[in-house]
Amino acid sequence: MTARVLVVDDQAVVRDGLVLLLGLLPDIEVVGSAPDGETALRLVADERPDVVLMDLRMPRMDGVEATRRIRTGFPGTQVVVLTTYTDDESVFAALRAGARGFLTKSADAEEIARAVTTVMNGDAQLDPGVQRRLLNTVTGAGGDTGTSPPGETPGPAAAPDHRSRFSPRHAREARRAGRTPGAGTSPDAGTSQSSGTSPSAGTPSGAGTSPDGLTPREAEVLRLIAHGLTNAEIAAHLFIGEATVKTHINNLFAKIRVRDRAQAVAYAYRTGLADPREG
Repeated sequence: MTARVLVVDDQAVVRDGLVLLLGLLPDIEVVGSAPDGETALRLVADERPDVVLMDLRMPRMDGVEATRRIRTGFPGTQVVVLTTYTDDESVFAALRAGARGFLTKSADAEEIARAVTTVMNGDAQLDPGVQRRLLNTVTGAGGDTGTSPPGETPGPAAAPDHRSRFSPRHAREARRAGRTPGAGTSPDAGTSQSSGTSPSAGTPSGAGTSPDGLTPREAEVLRLIAHGLTNAEIAAHLFIGEATVKTHINNLFAKIRVRDRAQAVAYAYRTGLADPREG
């Protein structure tokens, strides 16, 4: 499926360069470009692109306001922010406005193409550095190594361990090598390995109660989302179908009262369901 993309940037050299770069990529069609948010809104109304690559600091109407209006008026169009600004205020403002992706202008063609595809599929794509800083802000970790100073109450690291034995990194490496994640794990989601264990492969082993009434499987799905796995990767990791993954995501989003994956990631790290040192 070809993605129809609109490029928005006030610097002509950057804007023209992006148009040229994207035009060379397969499955991407550039439907126009705009130097500011006001022009972008008019072009979105006329062209109805699938994705807008949006700069933040622009004259007449900035990227945050343009993103908010696009997501309100044209919910079928997703926004990926592409900017040099990665301060907390810019990141949070863009995500609150409805951006589903946030990349820096150091991103290469492959990263941009991946972000376009990801947001079109309903997922979120954040620059790794931005995601790290976002998680540090949410968890208050900063440069924390996971241990609390004497006399302080442990933070999220002390929460019940809902992680499975195999990290998302292991799952990805196993898939690349053609192996099943977790030696000895049966691909039959209906078979129990031992008495007292969940009859689902990949179910987290934590004994604690999940926050907000999440089931163990929902907590595991949320943990994998926090580590950047797509729905297809989660399905492969847990030996379940993508439709089942989407059902779990819908249920857990309702329980933890979030609207999108970016908010879910923040929740996962804030509550300790995911570990920023893992993956």
